[in-house]
Amino acid sequence: MRFVLPLHHRPRHPLARALSLLLGIAVLGVLLVFGLVVAGVLLLGGLVWLAVRQWKLAAAPTRPAAARAEAKPAVLEGEFVVIRQGRPVAH
Repeated sequence: MRFVLPLHHRPRHPLARALSLLLGIAVLGVLLVFGLVVAGVLLLGGLVWLAVRQWKLAAAPTRPAAARAEAKPAVLEGEFVVIRQGRPVAH
């Protein structure tokens, strides 16, 4: 079973052609404006998010250099097994 869309025939009347052209241009204009509004909202939202993030980072108390030097580094502990390439290993 095939799904076939009917062919769209251009209207023969010049006024109908002009109106369909104007309608198409209006639809494109609305889509363009909508896209610009969405892009503007995303841009402003991103700028607000970055400003809030920078404000929070600037407001956070900074540790002095001596306190940073005394802090212990994070250590990953665990058991490790060396696997040699030559023989198969049963886990």
